[in-house]
Amino acid sequence: MGGDSSTFAGDIKVEVDAAIDGLNQRLREVNRKIWENPELGEHEFMAHETLCSFFEEQGYAVTRSAYGRPTAFEVLSGSGGRLVNFNAEYDCLPGIGHACGHNLIATSSVAAFLGLSMSLKKLGVPGRVQLLGTPDEEGSGAKIKLLDAGAYKGVDASLMGHPIAGDITGSGSDNSINDGVAGIRMIARQYLSAEYRGKNAHAGGNPWKGINALDSAVSAYNNISLLRQQMEPDDRIHNVLLESEKTVNVIPAYAKAAYQARSPRLASLKVLTARVVNCIKAAALATGTEVEIT
Repeated sequence: MGGDSSTFAGDIKVEVDAAIDGLNQRLREVNRKIWENPELGEHEFMAHETLCSFFEEQGYAVTRSAYGRPTAFEVLSGSGGRLVNFNAEYDCLPGIGHACGHNLIATSSVAAFLGLSMSLKKLGVPGRVQLLGTPDEEGSGAKIKLLDAGAYKGVDASLMGHPIAGDITGSGSDNSINDGVAGIRMIARQYLSAEYRGKNAHAGGNPWKGINALDSAVSAYNNISLLRQQMEPDDRIHNVLLESEKTVNVIPAYAKAAYQARSPRLASLKVLTARVVNCIKAAALATGTEVEIT
C-alpha cells in the first residue's frame, strides 16, 4: 500500500469504522442484553454465554471458562507483529445493576477488538489481537488472578474504556461535556475483609457477659475516619459493613466488614494498608473480640 504514514493511518481508520458500523445493530443487542440482565461477579453466566456465542456467530474460535475462571473467556486473532489486548468487563454492582457501566465496557472492547482484527486482516498488516473476558472486577479484582494465570503473557499493550460521569471529565455550567479522557493515572487498590467474633448475651438482662462484635466494626470505622485527617491527599479508604446479627436485644457475636485502600503507588499503598490493618486490630483489642483479616 503506497502513500505516507498519515495516509495509511487514514486507511486503517476507514476500515475500523466500516467493520464496527457493519455490526452496529448486533453490538447494541449484546449490550442491551447484558444491561437488562445484571449478574454479580463470578456469576456472569448469561453475559459469558451471550458474548461467547456472539463471537462464535462471527466465526471466531472462543476459549470459554479461560484460565480456570468459570466466567472468563478469550478470543485471539491475527498473526505476527505485536499483541494488543482488550479487556471486557461485565459484572454488576450489588442491588443497583450496571450503574458502573460494565455492559458498555464489554461492548466497547468487543467493538474495538473486531474493528482492529478485521482491519489488520483486510489490510494484510501483521499483528495479533486478544480479547479477554474479565469477570468479577467489582469483587476480587479477577484481572490479577488472570495475570497470575498467564492470560496477559506476551501482551504489548492492554486497553479498555470506562464510562465516567460528566462532572469528572469536565462538563461545566455551559453544559459542555468532554467526549472523554485518555492517559489518566489510575490508583492502586488493596481489598481487605475483616470478620469480628465476640460473644452473645442478652442486651437488656446481662449485657456485661457479652462481647460486642458490632462495636468492633463500628470502632474500626471510626478509627479509619480519624486516620483520614493524616492521609496523603491522593490516598483513599472505603469501608462498608457487610454482615451483623439481626436481633436488636442480643449483643452481636459476629460482624463482617470490607475495606478498600487506594494509593497512587504500590509502595505508598503498602504503607496505607498497614495503617488500615492497625485500625482494625485496635478496634478488636479495645472491644475484646477476635478478628480475622483476609
